[in-house]
Amino acid sequence: MIAVLGLVVGVVLGLVLQPTVPSLVQPYLPIAVVAALDAVFGGLRAVLDGVFDDRVFVVSFLSNVVVAALVVYLGDQLGVGAQLSTGVVVVLGIRIFSNAAAIRRHLFRA
Repeated sequence: MIAVLGLVVGVVLGLVLQPTVPSLVQPYLPIAVVAALDAVFGGLRAVLDGVFDDRVFVVSFLSNVVVAALVVYLGDQLGVGAQLSTGVVVVLGIRIFSNAAAIRRHLFRA
């Protein structure tokens, strides 16, 4: 219940305050969001499988975001940022859809 309340408060604050993202961070924000979604879907799958651990979830969430952003940053420094961004999105997308399929199988027994 606390998580849902925090989500609602965060969405309302975002809509009311309309924060701006610094241009320096803008290229990395979509990658960080995809990495965070990967961790969330993995956590949901772990809950349904009965093996959820909050420490593992927090470490996974933070490390996914940081590693994905660092890979894209390194790609920008090497001049191949677009290619590495695409690679990160593809890999994380595969993981997200894999977790979504496992969640679907668990919920619908199909």
